[in-house]
Amino acid sequence: MPPITRRSLLVGGAALPLAALASGRDSASNAARFSLAYAPHEGSFASRGGLIEQIAFAADQGFRAWEDNEAAKRPVEEQQRMARVLAQRGMRMGVFVASMPKWREARPLLGGNDAADREAFLTDIRNAVEIAKRLNATQMTVVTGFLDPRVPVDIQTARIIDVMRRAGDIMAPHKLTLVMEPLNTRTNHPGVYMQTIAQSYAVARGVNSPAVKILADLYHEQIQSGNLIPALETCWSEIAYLQFGDNPGRKEPGTGEVNYATIVRWLRAKGYAGVIGMEHGNSIQGRAGEDRLIAAYRNIDRQGGEA
Repeated sequence: MPPITRRSLLVGGAALPLAALASGRDSASNAARFSLAYAPHEGSFASRGGLIEQIAFAADQGFRAWEDNEAAKRPVEEQQRMARVLAQRGMRMGVFVASMPKWREARPLLGGNDAADREAFLTDIRNAVEIAKRLNATQMTVVTGFLDPRVPVDIQTARIIDVMRRAGDIMAPHKLTLVMEPLNTRTNHPGVYMQTIAQSYAVARGVNSPAVKILADLYHEQIQSGNLIPALETCWSEIAYLQFGDNPGRKEPGTGEVNYATIVRWLRAKGYAGVIGMEHGNSIQGRAGEDRLIAAYRNIDRQGGEA
């Protein structure tokens, strides 16, 4: 059959190529599945084609999940197509972003004096419900905005707990979960409100809802606080999702200072069965970098299973 291209999936006659991708036909390999649900994203395997081709390739390499921060911005038809392929390939949908700050404007100030920021945030959350259903997603990322230098931090915390309770009330009837992501301020995101897993834990305990939990991105936590396993252990009851990325550089495991094999071993001991987002770039461009990415995850998956 002719080679499958992104265009062949998006224009007339897409049904047959999509079925071929979904079934794994014409794949170069069908590798053993990873023991944990590591989730690549669009760009992880850019040399293989567009979004659908990359998902199919990831499935053939044994990946069990997919993450797509940009999913909410995609056309409805593309969201539906992605959900179909993930289901056909036995892959789980990880997070997409439900609400993200406007970085250039340093908004929203969810703990500030302007209630309009909080209402706009809740509008994002309401809109995300149908997107989640379309994608067969159960978890979505929220970033709780920026600090307001004019308002005491304790007041901001109380207001953010209040608005997250309201957001949780929107999610709970649909059995969906918002995962709050703390971000580092030292390298990437100066001025954000939520900066550590411990701070996220305090907010999550204040909200006290199964619909509001923590996304523990270990790249950000390593920069901001370090002490990764003790932080995870202390806050584990409120952590619902993880993301990997080595530091420095935010590339695949093995390119920085974090011992991800030890993290994987610890997660296995905890019985973690959730998705682990691969929210990082590749250290080498092109297919060589993609091969290195796969090998890095094979390595930590194997070493993390050794006694």
